[in-house]
Amino acid sequence: MFDVLVAVLVAAFSLPYLAQDRVTSISTPLAIAVQVAVTAPLVVRRVWPSAVFGWLFAVSAAAGLRDVRLAVSFALVVALYTIAAYEPRRRALVAAGLLECGVVAASISLATSKWWHAGILGSGMVAAALGLGLYTATRRAYLKELHDRAERLERERDQQQELAAAAERARISREMHDIVAHHLAVMIALSEGAAAASAGTSARAADAMRAVSATGRQALADTRRLLSGPADPADPAGQDGGRQPLPDLSGLDALVATVRAAGLPVSYEVHGAPARLSAAAQLAVYRLVQEALTNTLKHGGAAAAAVVSLSYLPGQLRVDIEDDGAGARAVQPGTAGRGLTGMRQRVKAFGGDVQAGPRSPAGWRVSARLRLDQDQEVPV
Repeated sequence: MFDVLVAVLVAAFSLPYLAQDRVTSISTPLAIAVQVAVTAPLVVRRVWPSAVFGWLFAVSAAAGLRDVRLAVSFALVVALYTIAAYEPRRRALVAAGLLECGVVAASISLATSKWWHAGILGSGMVAAALGLGLYTATRRAYLKELHDRAERLERERDQQQELAAAAERARISREMHDIVAHHLAVMIALSEGAAAASAGTSARAADAMRAVSATGRQALADTRRLLSGPADPADPAGQDGGRQPLPDLSGLDALVATVRAAGLPVSYEVHGAPARLSAAAQLAVYRLVQEALTNTLKHGGAAAAAVVSLSYLPGQLRVDIEDDGAGARAVQPGTAGRGLTGMRQRVKAFGGDVQAGPRSPAGWRVSARLRLDQDQEVPV
């Protein structure tokens, strides 16, 4: 509708000129036909800017050969503005050059000694149309860039929120695996031991403890199933915090005592002068030992025994957890699930690595190395 209105206004500006005797004396139908031919295409000027300008210029040039007064129209100025606003700048400059040549030729033909007056007026209109069109194009490009930047920032904000949510889900999932799965495994071991101890004294008590063990196994399976969603390995280093106090190296004695009470003999050794570790590093070591002992409880067998060793070496801390249980039947690294993945993620944050595999002739070994020079005090 706007383009139709522009075409109507350009045609209205041409009416006083068509009513002059010097034009009507040429041929009124011819003059009207020329004006219709140069104003009607303005309706689609923003669809095909270059094509419309080319058509108007060709029609005006052909009409000017018949009589130069027929070539005078505001339609060419509007078409030049449209090219400058919607087309590449080089094309707009070419169109302005062509129109300027036409203005100079028409001014010389229409005037005699003072032809330059008309030339200045026509050239000013060409320059104004070109400048206004280029300004409009620049303004539109600027607004488009702002719009694109706002959309990009909004997408980046949404992505950051999704990444943060995924990282938090991964952290919670790993903590649930480390805490709940560990206690469930201990509960199962205790209930099975109680069932075996009470088998000869009370059949009902033994059955009850077996039911507790079966319920614990079902709860452990449900927990694993619940936490088996998509893992996000992009958990930022040192972001393992929570609202509750997290364990540190001082809790290893209690952890070992709990595992011993579950029926697994565990030796705990510390070699070298203990170094000062950040809360994040202590949490990583605690979870590593907890996960390894939990796996020994589940896979080591009835007569298994384990050794936990912390060795403080220059610039590094070495953690070894070994057992002499059913090593070949233990979980292999390729199928270790979230436990081994969580170990490696935690230790990697401190520039270290984790090695896990069967021992010879039997048993399982987990060995980790943490670089103390990359350990910093970070909130957890």
